[in-house]
Amino acid sequence: MKNILFILGTRPEAVKLAPMILKFKSDSHFKVKVCNTGQHNEMLNQVLDFFQIVPDYDLKLMSHNQSLVKFIARALLELDEIFNDFKADVVVVQGDTSTVLAGSLVSFLKNVKVAHVEAGLRSHDKKNPMPEEINRVLTTHIADFHFAPTPQAVLNLKKEGVEQEVHLVGNTVVDALFMGLNEVKKKENEYLNYFSSINFSNKIILVTCHRRESFGQPFEEICEALLQIANENQDIEIVFPVHLNPNINTIARSRLMAKNIKLIEPLQYPHLIWILSKSYLVLSDSGGIQEEAPSLGVPVLVLRNVTERTEGIEAGTAKLVGSSKQKIVENTTRLITNKDEYLQMARAINPYGDGKSTNRILEILKGME
Repeated sequence: MKNILFILGTRPEAVKLAPMILKFKSDSHFKVKVCNTGQHNEMLNQVLDFFQIVPDYDLKLMSHNQSLVKFIARALLELDEIFNDFKADVVVVQGDTSTVLAGSLVSFLKNVKVAHVEAGLRSHDKKNPMPEEINRVLTTHIADFHFAPTPQAVLNLKKEGVEQEVHLVGNTVVDALFMGLNEVKKKENEYLNYFSSINFSNKIILVTCHRRESFGQPFEEICEALLQIANENQDIEIVFPVHLNPNINTIARSRLMAKNIKLIEPLQYPHLIWILSKSYLVLSDSGGIQEEAPSLGVPVLVLRNVTERTEGIEAGTAKLVGSSKQKIVENTTRLITNKDEYLQMARAINPYGDGKSTNRILEILKGME
């Protein structure tokens, strides 16, 4: 039996690791423990509750206005104690957060193997996204197993000289999406009641925006674009779950006043995937949604200037529009009014996976020496 420790701290990590945690726990080859650093505790716990996962270690490391430097320093010290308590054979981390960096570094210093899920993503700009790009690069050069979601991610790793234990497995976000939708579809009326303020006879445009790069003038311009789109298209309804960060929340609630713009509270994971499945189009700066929406045939306009998820752009499931008001309005309007262009994006092949990534990773780690 191999001891395996999953370290997570944010909602995207919880979403993408949940199918793995559940699968590994059901397999007699592994003894599994889960550590939650609490980097984004409230949003993370909603996901864990939905998938019925209870962490064995809950560090609650985040505090009000805490810098990333202080968070990482505290994480290193606390994780050191956990490694002394649980003698892991392998640690699993996912993605590019500060939790991933801390977990990988402590694992290396404790001589424990690291399995990096969603390895090989690159924007090739160390300040965009910041600090995620550097977290990814550093974790790559610590990790022992690299579970790459796409052929481009494999190529990125090889260009950096990483060729051992590089495995193309797809993205576990698709596993989680299919698993989650199976559950929410059983409660259709419950979700319709939750979103009772939304007119589903209109085309639903889902908007999410939260990244640091969007703060300030970029978000002001995004708001101007949303207002113009809403005013010029009365047959659409913009649904915007507004992030709690005041850099987003304050501006959105003071600027986005139109009858067909619905500003709602941040959504729990099941509510998010339910309304995503009902959406006509998504405007987002989120990485995860760039991967989830194509699985549902929903086009994505990416509110970023660069993306590490270039496969969606190349496949035609997503398009970069940045924060430019003109680009956002022009591209959104075309997708609303031009059926052929819309269908070209909606029917593009999803490059991110088939829902079987967890099974592939399980079999690889079973053979670990």
